[in-house]
Amino acid sequence: MGMLSLLLLFLAFIVAISGGSEVGDLRKIHSLRPQFGAAGTPVPGLSCLSWRLGVEAHNIIEWRTIPQVCEDYLGHYMIGHQYKKDSEAVAKEAFVYAQSLKLAKDGKDIWVFDIDETALSNLPYYADHGFGAEPYNPTLFKGWVNTGKAPPLPESLKLYKKLLSIGLKVVFLTGRPENQRNITTINLKNAGYHTWEKLILKGASASGTTAVVYKSSEREKMERNGYRIIGNIGDQWSDILGTYVGNRTFKLPDPMYYIN
Repeated sequence: MGMLSLLLLFLAFIVAISGGSEVGDLRKIHSLRPQFGAAGTPVPGLSCLSWRLGVEAHNIIEWRTIPQVCEDYLGHYMIGHQYKKDSEAVAKEAFVYAQSLKLAKDGKDIWVFDIDETALSNLPYYADHGFGAEPYNPTLFKGWVNTGKAPPLPESLKLYKKLLSIGLKVVFLTGRPENQRNITTINLKNAGYHTWEKLILKGASASGTTAVVYKSSEREKMERNGYRIIGNIGDQWSDILGTYVGNRTFKLPDPMYYIN
C-alpha cells in the first residue's frame, strides 16, 4: 500500500470518529512526505529507528518529547502498518500465554489493562500534536479525553475479548484522574469494552506519586483482596514495573511519550 493510500485511510479513520472535523488541519499539519521504510529517513547524527528501539528497550528514559527530526518518521510508524503489526505481535503472545494456563475458575484470576495507548488509542489527538514532538499540554489532552472519542486499539480489543472467553476477568488500571470516571466508562463501552471487574482511576490520595508507585499500590490492594494477577499489559514501562506486577507482563509499543 502506498503512502498516499495510508494517509487517506488514516484521514478516513479520523472522519469516522470525529464526524469530519479538523481533517483539513490534519492534512495541512501532517502532510507526511514519502519517506516510509524500515530505516526511516537518514538524519545526520541520529537514527530515528534506533532511537525508537532505545525507547522500547527502556534504554532511553525520562524524555519529554520525541526528537523534532523524528516527527515524520514517528508519524509514518504510528499510522503505517508497522505499529499495528508490533501491537498485534504483543497481543498474540499474551493470548498464547493465557491459553497455556490452568485457571482456578473461582473468579479471582484477573488480567490488568492500562487504558491510554493500551485499551484506547489517542492517536487522533497525537496526530494533531506532532506525534509527541510537541510538549505535553494537560489542558488540551484533558479536552480530548473529555470528548470520549478515543477509539480502541484493535489488537487490545481482540485480546480483551479472547481473555474473557477463557474465563479471565479484566481490571482497567489507569493514571487518569477519578474525575474522568464517567467519560472513561462511556468511552470504554462505546469502544467495545463492555464489562470489567474493576475500573481503577487515580484518586486524590495518590496525587503526587509516580505512576510506578501508584500502580504498584493498586495492584497490591487487589492481591490482598484475593485476586491473582495472571497478566498485565500496558504501553509504558511504568505500567509493568514496580511490585505486584503479575505473573507475566507485556509491553505494547509507544514511542510518542514517556511516563515516569
